Amino acid sequence: MAMALYEPGLGYYVNGLLKFGQAGDFVTAPEQGSLFSIALAGQIDQLAAALDAPYTIMEPGAGSGALARDLLNALERTPQRYLILEPSAALRQIQRETLADLPADLARRVEWLAAPPEQPFSGVIVANEVADALPVSLFEVTAQGLRERCVQVGNTRLEWALERPQPRLQRAFEQLEKDLGYGLPEGYVSEICLDLPGWLQTVSQPLAQGALLLFDYGYPRSEYYLPERAGGTLVCHYRHRAHFDPFVWPGLTDLSAFVDFSALAAGGVGCGLEVAGFTTQADFLLAMGTHEAVEREKDERERLRLAGELKRLILPGEMGEKFKLLALTRNPSCPLSGLEEANQLNRL
Repeated sequence: MAMALYEPGLGYYVNGLLKFGQAGDFVTAPEQGSLFSIALAGQIDQLAAALDAPYTIMEPGAGSGALARDLLNALERTPQRYLILEPSAALRQIQRETLADLPADLARRVEWLAAPPEQPFSGVIVANEVADALPVSLFEVTAQGLRERCVQVGNTRLEWALERPQPRLQRAFEQLEKDLGYGLPEGYVSEICLDLPGWLQTVSQPLAQGALLLFDYGYPRSEYYLPERAGGTLVCHYRHRAHFDPFVWPGLTDLSAFVDFSALAAGGVGCGLEVAGFTTQADFLLAMGTHEAVEREKDERERLRLAGELKRLILPGEMGEKFKLLALTRNPSCPLSGLEEANQLNRL
């Protein structure tokens, strides 16, 4: 999975082909329009006011750059620096093109980095649909015990092979069943992101004070491993169509897995962060008054367009319930208004 996504020159995220928007393979919330970014800007402005000092925004995996562009245009309290953590040269070029029309005063604040800065900063880290793209390890419960799904070369294509699990996966699986309080049945297939704690540690290390806001699709652990998800959550996207065969066009197809938000929260605690809240994207946007902004629009045609955008962002059958927000803080200094509508920490 790591090679299919990130192998230099060949992997999905580094081969230079179009990924985002209507002409790509999938559309993220910032590419639906500006409403998501405006709501997030309101939340960041609140955090910036509480920090009451020059602050930094860092965005790992900035995709097309749409979120960075719209945030910088919408923020009332402009960050001193906007750091884009992006190792892919191809994606950096796309992001530069997206940000090309920023006013000069905003454009000069943007920096591209291949790794998090060594110097600590106060501010906000925003990770929108990043954790789902971390490589996962697939497992299958068999009559002979736990087995790991590995990849082998078949007669005409790549195919699955069941092997004894690597020790890291075995330990993680045993901890998973302990946390669940029951054993998974024979035939159950799913995945564990073994690199999630390490990734979170790396990304959050420079945050001296502020918040880490993680938006993604996924479930709390108790819902992730339900019987009806006995096939796992690994999904592939190609030209806005979802399928479940990762060996179709490797390197040309997006591969991702739903996020275990309980594991993400536990990883945050392991990094010395506080779990400030957990909610759905719909409840975050409603708490930030996004629906009221649509209603205030005086131009009828624009109001109808914004209403359609809002529906895609908040309706349960669209992105509203599928996508969640996990907020982690370090040295917290203010409440997060986006969590006041329905903080669901009890689900974690």
